[in-house]
Amino acid sequence: MTKVAIIGCGVIGAAIAYELSRIPQLNLTLIDQNYPASGSTGAALGVLMGVISHKTKGRAWQLRRDSIQRYETLIPELERITGKEIPFNRQGIVKLLFPEDNLEKWHKLAETRRNQGWELKIWDRTQLQQHCPQIENNQIIAAVYSPQDRQINPTILTETLVAAAISNGVDCKFGEKVTKIIPPDQNKTENYQIETTKTTITADWVVIAAGLGSTPLTTALQQSLTLRPVLGQALKFKFDSDLGKSDFQPVVTGDDKHIVPLGNGEYWFGATVEFPQNGSEVTAQPELLAQLHQDAIAFCPALAAGKIIQTWIGKRPRPEGQAAPVIQQLPNYPKVLLATGHYRNGVLLAPATAQAIAAIIAKT
Repeated sequence: MTKVAIIGCGVIGAAIAYELSRIPQLNLTLIDQNYPASGSTGAALGVLMGVISHKTKGRAWQLRRDSIQRYETLIPELERITGKEIPFNRQGIVKLLFPEDNLEKWHKLAETRRNQGWELKIWDRTQLQQHCPQIENNQIIAAVYSPQDRQINPTILTETLVAAAISNGVDCKFGEKVTKIIPPDQNKTENYQIETTKTTITADWVVIAAGLGSTPLTTALQQSLTLRPVLGQALKFKFDSDLGKSDFQPVVTGDDKHIVPLGNGEYWFGATVEFPQNGSEVTAQPELLAQLHQDAIAFCPALAAGKIIQTWIGKRPRPEGQAAPVIQQLPNYPKVLLATGHYRNGVLLAPATAQAIAAIIAKT
């Protein structure tokens, strides 16, 4: 059997492990120094902006399209295998448009999507109020509704992917840090040797899906991969009842900030985008979180009455010098595959990334 080791168990690594577990004759090991979804995945809102994205061709659109399509079959598939329910909001995404937005550009995108077999609806202010009465801001000129985009709980998704992968025979080694990857030309065998803090694993293929932890792994193989951390902060609100209409609870996004309904009167609002100021380190700026709160109230005044019950802070891996995400063979190591650097689209692109990695391995 062909042995494959997957390093990293965020949503990308978990999706790859599950997708590969559906291929006969693969022996799979999934490794993470912590527990599933403990890194960037745990600091994600799970907003799947595919159809509403302005990407219309090339790899950027294909990955989005393939992921949105795969999610519609993946979620019931995982729930059937594991018996677990995955919170998956199928009520779409509403994007608010302001004076600086080019409304004609959105009409053209809606036409493009119709030609591609997808749907976008342009709402005027009256239609927006009818559907989302909680949104009140005189600067809003219109809204775009994408009924085929989704939102999902990233942590529960990742845990369910892992459970399904285990049921398909994947060996999971959590709490083990990879300390060294020894290629065949150095260990005098036909396999890669992966040394962890607890054991040594041999593999024909190595998939590096470790987010910001991918860089030291590639550096050890004398290959350069620069990923910079971009920090995000978000707030969770609690209300006595749902905002707006209880039977229509889509994600609402405006000025690149999202109101994400969770049910039971709870909502995430986020997120900030904070780049490193000096070097590669980035620290949370409290004033940006305070500004985020004011921005939330600016287009959804009802948020002012909510109780803030939680905040989160997380770092997303952004490639430097190449487009996100990085899905490719590592130069000089054709059987070491990179699946990392998804920046703010890891949850969105996880299914398509897993399919791309599976296609590379299946071809050989």
